[in-house]
Amino acid sequence: MTDITGKKVAFVLTDGFEDSELTSPWQAVQGAGGQPTLVSPKQGSVEGKKGHTQAVDAAPGSVSASDFDALVLPGGVVNADHLRMDEESVALVKGFAEAGKPIGVICHGAWILIEAGAVDGRRMTSYPSLRTDLRNAGVDWVDEEVVTDRGIVSSRTPDDLPAFNAKILEEFAEGAHER
Repeated sequence: MTDITGKKVAFVLTDGFEDSELTSPWQAVQGAGGQPTLVSPKQGSVEGKKGHTQAVDAAPGSVSASDFDALVLPGGVVNADHLRMDEESVALVKGFAEAGKPIGVICHGAWILIEAGAVDGRRMTSYPSLRTDLRNAGVDWVDEEVVTDRGIVSSRTPDDLPAFNAKILEEFAEGAHER
């Protein structure tokens, strides 16, 4: 297993996330020695669409990309739609992209990357319904289990989590990339 001891990883999400797309990468990051932090515009705790609840560690306006080594963006339609409308969350995600820090995104999570202007010219995958959104934003969209392009790791669905988790840990261990 890849060792990311000491790496700080922000998980940015809100209510309505796909439960396993938070819990599985979170466990992978912890298991590899990383320090996950849940960042959300919602105070207190967040609840996934299947009922998983987890305490929020920070608000997006109270942290910056410089506080972390990497970012994970879980999916879930409601979560992703609300996040892309939250200016502080978008600004935080944009900060990660501009700094070239590794980003893991799965399912509908890519919506906030589009909003942050972070996907043009990249090769990515996502939940199939985002294909047109991503192509319109300049992405070479492909239907593959996991795709990595200059530090952005993308996957389609919870079925892809084993490959996604392995690849994000590898990218997080490598650190920042040229954008």
